[in-house]
Amino acid sequence: MGKTIVLLLGPKHSGKTSAARALAESLRCRCVDLDALIEKRTGKKPRALYREGVDAFRRAEAEALSGALRELRADGSALCTIVSTGGGIIDNGEAVSVIKALKPQGNSEQSVIAVFLEVSAKTAWSRICRSVEAGEELPPFLQTETPEETHRLLHERRNSAYKELASFAVMAENKTEKSIAAEIVRKGCFCG
Repeated sequence: MGKTIVLLLGPKHSGKTSAARALAESLRCRCVDLDALIEKRTGKKPRALYREGVDAFRRAEAEALSGALRELRADGSALCTIVSTGGGIIDNGEAVSVIKALKPQGNSEQSVIAVFLEVSAKTAWSRICRSVEAGEELPPFLQTETPEETHRLLHERRNSAYKELASFAVMAENKTEKSIAAEIVRKGCFCG
């Protein structure tokens, strides 16, 4: 069997990072968190980078994704890797092009599975509010006169785009990260 890369896609607070860890543990493979990689490469948290400029953030995000994928392809020991992406990656044209280019051509030694973790706008908003109550800042792109409405519209648009890009979707609403990981395995991730 060749290498398998599983990309977890979805909105902010859909559980991508925790599900990625659970899936990696279940399959005994490597886990890469794209936000952590951006911070490591730039020395800045993604939110701080975003505040400096959307274009700079998106460029850093696409470069981090491309770099991680190059390293994964070059690493002969990693047969399976789970990559947790950022919630807004679907709005990053360059990063989406990188993901689309991963689709193998012909007899490829690499398989790519893009999994959309779906949650309702209401659930995502309540999770964002809890994180703000716990001391996090409201994301810059939601700092509008009507942040909840801004979020709902953005969430709906992005979800449609994620559904189109993904190999399949997993409803992540009211599920533990382990049950999400188990569903991903059942729906098509046969890495190992």
